[in-house]
Amino acid sequence: MSRMSAASHESVERGKSLYFLTWRWHFYAGLFVVPFILILAVTGIVMMFDGEIEQARYSDILQVTPQHHQVAVSQQLAAVQSAYPHGIVTEFIPAQAVDVANKFSVRMADGSDRFITVNPYSGEVLGSIDRTQSWYQLANGIHATLLIGDAGDYLLEIAASLGILLLVTGLYLWWPRDNASRSGFLKIRFGSGSRIVMRDMHANLGGVLSIVLLFFLISGLSWTGFWGKTFVQTWNSFPTYYTYGEKPQSKPMTHASLNHGTEKELPWNLELTPMPESTHPVMEEQPMAAGAPSMAGGQPEEAHDHSKMGMGEVHAMGHGALNIDTIMAKAKQMGFGYYRVFFPTGATGVYTVTANTMAGDIHDPRDDQTMHFDQYSGEVLMGVTWQDYTLFAKAMAAGVSLHQGDLSPLNKWLNVVFCLSFILIAVTGGVMWWIRRPAGKGKLSVPPRFEQAGIWKVGLVTLILIGVAFPLAGLSIISVLLLDWLLFSRVARLRYMLS
Repeated sequence: MSRMSAASHESVERGKSLYFLTWRWHFYAGLFVVPFILILAVTGIVMMFDGEIEQARYSDILQVTPQHHQVAVSQQLAAVQSAYPHGIVTEFIPAQAVDVANKFSVRMADGSDRFITVNPYSGEVLGSIDRTQSWYQLANGIHATLLIGDAGDYLLEIAASLGILLLVTGLYLWWPRDNASRSGFLKIRFGSGSRIVMRDMHANLGGVLSIVLLFFLISGLSWTGFWGKTFVQTWNSFPTYYTYGEKPQSKPMTHASLNHGTEKELPWNLELTPMPESTHPVMEEQPMAAGAPSMAGGQPEEAHDHSKMGMGEVHAMGHGALNIDTIMAKAKQMGFGYYRVFFPTGATGVYTVTANTMAGDIHDPRDDQTMHFDQYSGEVLMGVTWQDYTLFAKAMAAGVSLHQGDLSPLNKWLNVVFCLSFILIAVTGGVMWWIRRPAGKGKLSVPPRFEQAGIWKVGLVTLILIGVAFPLAGLSIISVLLLDWLLFSRVARLRYMLS
């Protein structure tokens, strides 16, 4: 064999080895990632239509007839308190349309949260919606934690991280290198059999949408409990200082404490930032009988012995607290359009007024605004707007809108198309494997491995880079390599199944 032909043969063998190595890791990553892609895509579609779903399910207590005048929000609040005397009002969410009811979030005595709907024109309480029973809450819980807490969050983070590996290896397999790969590039060969059709749909759709999939994976990872919170959110949270007033001496709650369940209602970059505190006015204490009403922030106060009161009962305490009408007037003066209001918690709690893309309040992230008001004086204790965000936090705020389909109806429907496409990519990959596998032999039909030192170095470097960038994916890859070395390659039955 001549030197040229030997070099050519070596190049072909090297390319073949690299192809099968890439395919092997693409297969392994797909085994883990595909079920999660299906889960995330389906729940994502449900979440994008939460408004329409809620309106259809509860139209009898959400639909109202527009009138010329609305009653004061404080009167609506009083009606809610009268209807639910043992509940604690935590949040006010005004309607975004003139024919829809306002909502107050109320924490019940059993710890559950309910939306209480109120006709803004008459002040009549229309009904209640269990927040934990909404389709959005269910879909969001699955989307965020698989309904199993931190363990689910970590599994989803591993899946999204390995999704990067799946994407990189898939792009390599899709990109044309020879006549065989060029024959199916950017076209579907309908006359070449079902497996080829599945392959062309899977590869071309995945390749064309690779940037879109990467965006969803990275923006989704930014919300995760380990990579997002440890490596991204901590670096890009708003500095712990207060635009107005002094930093509280006690250890305050963080902004994340205002979220209800898995719903994200505060800006992502503020979640780890401590809340400011109201300063109780110095005044002579007047004796009060237990149960005597005190409109502190519009909330009832029972007594001053905090040690005998539950968390909910301490909500919004303090003499002389301002009511919600005053706070809303101040918010409008500061340029707020649409916004939601969180009520003070305890004697040092604050009114929080926010409009942000994370909660879906607004569509343009440049209008993000969160303000905290002293519940007694109405003074602004802390204010954060788009201009205060770090560069990454701005990118995250914009990414949230795109990810959730909030920017426009076009954004929403494109996201639906993308989700359906991801489902099709996952399903065609599974069908392609099912057709390829040897039926009835109990084998996974893993792509073969061709050992070649140089190729393994390339693969190892790729795996290390992904592992360093996404630690949970790195741990998963190391675990698989160890299992392959210690168990799969040494047990004949397992070696046969994985062949």
